[in-house]
Formats: sequence, structure tokens, C-alpha cells
Amino acid sequence: MRTIYLDSESVTLARPVVATVGFFDGVHRGHQYLVRQVVDRARALGLGSMAITFDRHPRSVLRQDFQPCLLTPLDEKLRLLGLTGVDVAVVLRFDKAMAMLSARRFMDEVLRARLCVRQLIVGYDNRFGHDRADSFDDCVRYGREMGMRVTRASAFVADGMAVSSSAVRAFLRAGDVASAARCLGRDYTLYGWVSDGYKEGRKLGYPTANLDVSRIGQLIPCNGVYAVMARVGSAGRSLPAMTNIGLRPTFAGRGLTVETHIFNFSEDIYGQRLGLSFVRRVRPERKFEDVNALADQLKLDEKEIKKILTENAFE
Repeated sequence: MRTIYLDSESVTLARPVVATVGFFDGVHRGHQYLVRQVVDRARALGLGSMAITFDRHPRSVLRQDFQPCLLTPLDEKLRLLGLTGVDVAVVLRFDKAMAMLSARRFMDEVLRARLCVRQLIVGYDNRFGHDRADSFDDCVRYGREMGMRVTRASAFVADGMAVSSSAVRAFLRAGDVASAARCLGRDYTLYGWVSDGYKEGRKLGYPTANLDVSRIGQLIPCNGVYAVMARVGSAGRSLPAMTNIGLRPTFAGRGLTVETHIFNFSEDIYGQRLGLSFVRRVRPERKFEDVNALADQLKLDEKEIKKILTENAFE
């Protein structure tokens, strides 16, 4: 997949394409279904296929107080879009000028004139343009006037539920990472950089890699202990691990921490990027009478988590 960052007025594409537009946060199964419709239509017509997204959440530009709880950082979103088979991903710089474009101007000045879109497949619940004021029928009419066919994709339904980024966020906030995974088509993965921690886990025989929470920028699942697969860097293999998210109540902690103990692992990974793929939540975080009681519980957690990961074919 070719990736183009459309932040230069000089960039104009000449190959006609079938395209879709969206933020695609999480690249969940509904997004995958939509983009694959684009790919199939493009191949049938002998055209290129294109997924158009944005460099930041549109609401973060429209509302200064909005803090997006993203499911995927941009680099991961692009990697996942590439797995759909789409030819080109275009990343638009979303700023106040773009936010002010009407749907008609966006279609004409960006999609038609610069990206050579001949057919546009719109997500079943997607609307774009200033204040999202234009309906799907409006976009069909605009497209007809400028020689662009506009069609609507059908909703993707899994287990009787319409899959959406909002549904994934709700599951993660409830700690239901298994349901989130059914929506995503994969385990939810949280990315961060390993920083110095409190080193309490080392004293208990469970040294942890602690993520710098201030730099994560993604939705962190609700507090609790999780079975996870950990990946160090971009090329490392996935390693079985257990993660605690919470406030460290046994140690009178105050700030949120994400602490991961990787089984049978002793490398120094401070400063490196760590990806945590959440397989299952095994219990809520709770306060123990003393560190000995916590250590006993950690042994039970380790046993249960190793069993879960083995049953899920992670070894």
C-alpha cells in the first residue's frame, strides 16, 4: 500500500480511483468491510482503490477542549488499512481551513480535483463537510454534477450488533476486552514507551515495564489485571505477560499506572516502545492488606493468565 500525506498544494493524483473517506479509528471489522468493498469495486472496474483519512481527530480541531480517546495511533491505523488490500492511503491534514469546507467543496476541490476520485463509497453512518450539514442524498447530487458516482455501503453487523468505534470504546471502558476484540477482529493493542516506575514489583519477584501514561494518547482499558501479549519495538516477537492498570492502592498510589510483567524476560527495555495486546481481564484492581497478600495474589494471577494464554494458542 502506498501512503500519501496530502499537506502540499502541489500534490495531485492522476489515476482514477474508487475511494472512501473516514477517520477509521480502530480499523474495526466494519471499517475493514467498507474498505474491502472499495477494493472489490475498484478491481471490477479496473481502477485504483483509495482510503482517505485524517492526521488528527476532526473534533480536536473543532473543539479545543476535546481530548480524543483514540483506539489506534496513526502509524498503526495505516498498517491495518494496508492489510485490507487497498492500493493507496491518503492522510489529509485536518485544520480549521479544511473544517470550514462544505461537503460539495470538499468533494470538488479535494476528492475530484486532487485525488481523482471517480466513485465514492460512503460509510453507512458517515457524513462530512462543515457542520456535517449535507445529507447522503445531497452528496449523491453533488457527485452527479461533477461526474463522481456516490454510493452508500451497508452496515457491518457481528453477533447481532452493529460494529462501531464507539462500541469498542464502551467495551474497553468496561474491561470487556474480549467483546472489543470481536468488534476489531483482533485483540486491542495499547502502545506506549517504557519509563522508570516505582520498582515495587521487583521486590515482589515481578519486575514490571511501566508505560509513560502521559505519552500514550490512546484509550486505556479500565482498571484491573489482564492477560496480555507484549511486543517490544516493531520487530520483536509477542511475549506472554500480565498487566495491571490502576492506582496501586496497596501502595497508596495516586496516579494511573500501566505496569506489565513479561514472563521469563529480563532485558533492559527502558525508553523502548511497548505494545500490549489485551486478551482477557482476569480481575479488578483491589487493595490488599499487605505486600505479602499481594505477592500471593500475583502468583495466582500468573497461573491463571498463563493458562488463558495457552488456551488461546499464545505460547
